Amino acid sequence: MKKLFPKGLLAIALCCSAGIRVSAQQKDTVPPTQPPANPPAVSPINTGVPQQYEIAEITVAGTQYLDKSLLLSLSGLNVGDKVTYPGGDQFTKAIQSLWSQRLFADVTIYVTKIEDNKIWLEIGLTEMPRMSTFAFKGIKKTEADDITTKAGLRKGNVITQALKQNVIGVVHKFYADKGFGNATVKIEERSDTGQVNSKHLIFNVNKGSKVRIQDINIVGNENIADAKIKKKMKGTKEKSRFTLHPDMEHVYVDSLAQPDDFWQTYGFLQPTRAFEKLDPYFRFKLFSSAKFNENKYLEDKGKVIGLYNSKGYRDAVIVRDTTYKTHSQNLNVDMQISEGKKYYFGDITWKGNTRYSDSVLTRILGIKKGDIYNLELLEKRIGKQMSQEGGDISGYYMDYGYLFFQIDPVEIGIRGDTIDYEIRLREGPQATIKEVRIAGNEKTNEHVIRRELRTIPGEKFSRQDLIRSNREIANLGFFNPEKIGMNPVPNVQDGTVDIDYTVEEKANDQLELSAGWGGYIGLTGTLGVTFNNFSLRNIFKKETWDPLPSGDGQKLSVRVSSNGKAYRSYNFSFTEPWLGGKKRNQFSVSLYSSYQNPYAYNDYYKLPGDTTTSTDGHFKVLGASVSLGKQLKWPDDYFTLIYSVNYQQYKLKNYNYFGIPGFESGTSNNINIKLTLSRSSVDQQIFPRSGSNFMVSAQYTPPYSLFNPDKDYSKESASQQFNFIEYQKYRFNAEWYVPLSRPMGSDNKTFVLKVAAKFGYIGRYNNRTTLSPFGRFEMGGDGLSNFAIYDRDIISQRGYPVYYTSDPSINPENGQPANYSGFTVFNKYVMELRYPFSLNPSSTIFGLAFLEAANGYKDLNEYNPFRLRRSAGIGMRFYLPMFGLLGFDYGIGFDRLQPGGGLKDAAKFTFMLGFEPE
Repeated sequence: MKKLFPKGLLAIALCCSAGIRVSAQQKDTVPPTQPPANPPAVSPINTGVPQQYEIAEITVAGTQYLDKSLLLSLSGLNVGDKVTYPGGDQFTKAIQSLWSQRLFADVTIYVTKIEDNKIWLEIGLTEMPRMSTFAFKGIKKTEADDITTKAGLRKGNVITQALKQNVIGVVHKFYADKGFGNATVKIEERSDTGQVNSKHLIFNVNKGSKVRIQDINIVGNENIADAKIKKKMKGTKEKSRFTLHPDMEHVYVDSLAQPDDFWQTYGFLQPTRAFEKLDPYFRFKLFSSAKFNENKYLEDKGKVIGLYNSKGYRDAVIVRDTTYKTHSQNLNVDMQISEGKKYYFGDITWKGNTRYSDSVLTRILGIKKGDIYNLELLEKRIGKQMSQEGGDISGYYMDYGYLFFQIDPVEIGIRGDTIDYEIRLREGPQATIKEVRIAGNEKTNEHVIRRELRTIPGEKFSRQDLIRSNREIANLGFFNPEKIGMNPVPNVQDGTVDIDYTVEEKANDQLELSAGWGGYIGLTGTLGVTFNNFSLRNIFKKETWDPLPSGDGQKLSVRVSSNGKAYRSYNFSFTEPWLGGKKRNQFSVSLYSSYQNPYAYNDYYKLPGDTTTSTDGHFKVLGASVSLGKQLKWPDDYFTLIYSVNYQQYKLKNYNYFGIPGFESGTSNNINIKLTLSRSSVDQQIFPRSGSNFMVSAQYTPPYSLFNPDKDYSKESASQQFNFIEYQKYRFNAEWYVPLSRPMGSDNKTFVLKVAAKFGYIGRYNNRTTLSPFGRFEMGGDGLSNFAIYDRDIISQRGYPVYYTSDPSINPENGQPANYSGFTVFNKYVMELRYPFSLNPSSTIFGLAFLEAANGYKDLNEYNPFRLRRSAGIGMRFYLPMFGLLGFDYGIGFDRLQPGGGLKDAAKFTFMLGFEPE
């Protein structure tokens, strides 16, 4: 609507009682996000007599995007309200209310009609322009996408000063965190003729050069060296450098004029022209980018004081510090420290303790009179913050239900350089668990989680039970181990505690799918599915299939594999971890069948008239296994005892792989029982950071030869001797996981050292029999390329192919000897240093460096635990829920090194899929 009268005629308009306006227009001195200081309700030249009117009608004009009824509501003006005009403050409040929405460039209230005691109003609005599109220039697309997300930019945003300032602030912080402290942003606005009241914004970003820390200068530190202080400042590092010689400070400017022998004197070649731009040092980027981050710098200053406090300097302070640019636009940091004097612990007394005596608490504390004062150590030993490692005083109390326990160390006296402490305890009552609540399990049934918990309603609270419950939930494999929440909620009034567990489901079913067609070969490929959270009881409930019924924690696996005519296999297994639902009794059943014909394609290669090349031969395996595992209570409840009954049938026809004369055709039966005692205390399955795994097993077939002591087995053929095979077999595995460090900025990404030792032996009951080739150990390779469908334990070794002799000097590439039938003894040692790059449950990734030593032996007489094949290398592991564990290793077998050969001749790239090879 047009204004009824221009400003110059407002006095006439008032006299004529027509078209009077009340307005607040944006001026250059008033930012659009702020209302005017005093928006007038009535024109200052209005001299009319104030009267009270009733609002007869209110209209809204000038809006293009906003809802008019909502704007009327925001104005506070309603039909029927009484207003004073001129001079009333209702108009001023309405304008301020609308202006505070930061959506308008101009807000005007028109009086369009006055009749009797009624008044007609029109609210005239000029909306801020909308952002139809936007773009970033001068930066990468990935960076622009990150800034867009952080700034909350999207098409249709109202273009306000606040929006612009927000984008500028986000850009500055984004690049400051990356070391670009001088980033600038210029915003360009272009009208969009295709849309009403819309503009296109262009953010021109100039990152500038990276601001690096050139020097950290520290003064006042007489008792702690610069190097130790700088080492503590992990987030604030100066540029790496290599000092040539002190004299270089005087000659580097004229370096190019120096003769060659000058540089040779100092052991260096003559530098290039780039040396002109350097200080008296060769500078190079090694592990630190030396970028400056203000937040990390503040953290590092606190760490410096913490370092001094840990050395007894209780009063140490940073007196002053400053950062300033150098001539090269890098940054120098100057820091002045006042160390104060060194303090020592004096007398430590206890007050308020009834559960433990003073002597017990003193022993747990582990701090004696005369020890260097260390407040951080003191707070750690008393357990100011709960630690999963335990061993602190708070932990001892909370393990016995003292959830309301409080402990405060109080300085009660300072004698020279000695500080006396009184540690005051308020034990409180023992808390009883009242309710246990679980949230976040959208797929897994609650009873599957609840049966793993050690925190039971009605029992006393225990911190160790809480930590153990976290471990058991993580080891289910159904949830993100990094997002398992445990929150005790104390009820002080009745001395009870509620415990809230929160979980986040993760995908853990696995699919293996590959297929191909090879003409003469036929169909090749693999189809395998593993459901790790299956529900058998819902198998007939159609509504629970998604794609199969799930949520009861059972495991179902089906796998079919084929290599055309040469190979095929079928595998099925099912596991119920809680048979009966009341105790941790694990029941498993598996069925498998395989077929291999090494001569399947001989017809394809046979020459015309060839009648000697056979195409008729195969090796078949049919097997079944049933096992029952039981969790033990002694020596502790980390132990599990598993009983299993196994049967394998082997059928050979013209199959001479084993190198045993007379054993090319026939049928062998393997009936055995296996006892396995294991203990597992690792904190989680995919990337363990603490704990250990131990396993010892014994496997026995019936001692057939002992039932018939007069039988002369030497007169029987191999196929007759192996009709029912007999052996006794023993295995031992041990693994430890030790966290080494916690890099700055991460509570979970930890260097972990894995150490493992393994041993195996298979033997006869007596010397009258011959040990069959089944059940032995095959050494080397990666467990995949071995392609062994016969019943053997494949002990992989990175850096080596399969080897057939215990002599490390014999290169495995020389091939398999004719009489090779596997090893009967082996031992293996492994050391790995692991680091996780991603702990996301959808893609867990970690790298490793390894050392391995292993070997296999024909029998105990040949066994020498120190005659080993050695290797080292690096590898990566990727856990993808749909495919399981994938691994790549590059290993160098030291015993494969040949005279005159290089590392390449001794290196081997190995691949793993679905499981960690032994």
